[in-house]
This record gives sequence, C-alpha cells and structure tokens, in this order.
Amino acid sequence: MTHNDDASLDAVLSEVGPRLRRIRRERGATLSALSEATGISVSTLSRLESGGRKPSLELLLPIARAHRVPLDELVGAPPVGDPRVRSKPIVRYGRTMFPLTRRPGGLQAYKVVQEAGRHVPEPRTHEGYEWVYVLSGRLRLILGEHDVVLGAGEAAEFDTRVPHWFGSTEDGPVEFLSLFGPQGERMHVRARPKSD
Repeated sequence: MTHNDDASLDAVLSEVGPRLRRIRRERGATLSALSEATGISVSTLSRLESGGRKPSLELLLPIARAHRVPLDELVGAPPVGDPRVRSKPIVRYGRTMFPLTRRPGGLQAYKVVQEAGRHVPEPRTHEGYEWVYVLSGRLRLILGEHDVVLGAGEAAEFDTRVPHWFGSTEDGPVEFLSLFGPQGERMHVRARPKSD
C-alpha cells in the first residue's frame, strides 16, 4: 500500500466512531443496551465511538446486526463507481463502432452501426474468433465459400482465420453486436436444457 492509500484508509477509519455514535443516538439506544444486544463491553463500544479503538469486523458486524443496517453504512464505504462504459466511437469507412469493453486484450465487445451502401467485399483473415448478433437491418456475411444475409435476431460465429467480410446490404443500414476474442478464446453460450 502507498502512503496515499494509508492516508485514505486512516481517514475512513477516523469517521467510523462518530458515525457509530450518530447511528446509535438516532435509534435512541444507550451504550448499555447496545452492549447487551451485541455482547461487546460498554467500555469497548465507548472507545470505538471516541476513536480510541480501531474498528474491526469482529466488532462492526454485531453492531450492524443490532442496528439492522448494512456494514457499509457503518464504515461509510464510498459509493460504487458509475458502471456505465464511456468510450469514444470509432468511425471508419461508413462504420461506427462503439466499444462496450474497457480492458485491453481478452474478449472485446462492440456495438456496430454500418451505413447502407454498395460495399465491395474484401475478405481478410487474422488470428481470433468472432461472434456477431444482428440487432436491426440485414448483415451480409462472407465466410470462406459462404455468402449469407443475417436478419435481426440472427447470430453467427466463426474462426477469423477463415477469410471473412461483413457489412450492410444495399437496402439499408445494419446494427449489430460483435464479440471478438483471441484465438482459442470462444464464447460460452449456456441455455436451459429442453424439458422432456
């Protein structure tokens, strides 16, 4: 841990005592009543509230149970960070790709919008494995000797070492999800088994 981590931990711990006192008083409980409910001595509870004793899980869990509050309310855990993925779209050759994952390497996910138009297929190969799912429109997929059109709700998966190309058909734009992984890393599709 760095000096900054130690300082932020100390700051969080120093707030626990006053928070314990405030919660206890809001509930109209005395130190004696809380001691009876938790099995923790009055002197330990008093030292916790005044900051004379460092809080531990062994002490905080029974207090949280007695007050019927989540543990993070006692320690003032920071709120969970914003879960939204914010990334800049990548625009190339009439195709807008919105990255849905943030980590480098491993499986990558994109939402892709391809404008309608006349596109000359140029099949390519590279290491990896890809899965596409059409959200709206029609997606033309050339894979080896196959030339297919996928509609909304249809999916395809393939080894990207096979020459492939995909794009919109001439009759409108297409919107699809693309999951791409390094060679050997495949999607794992789980479905409920069919009942007899």
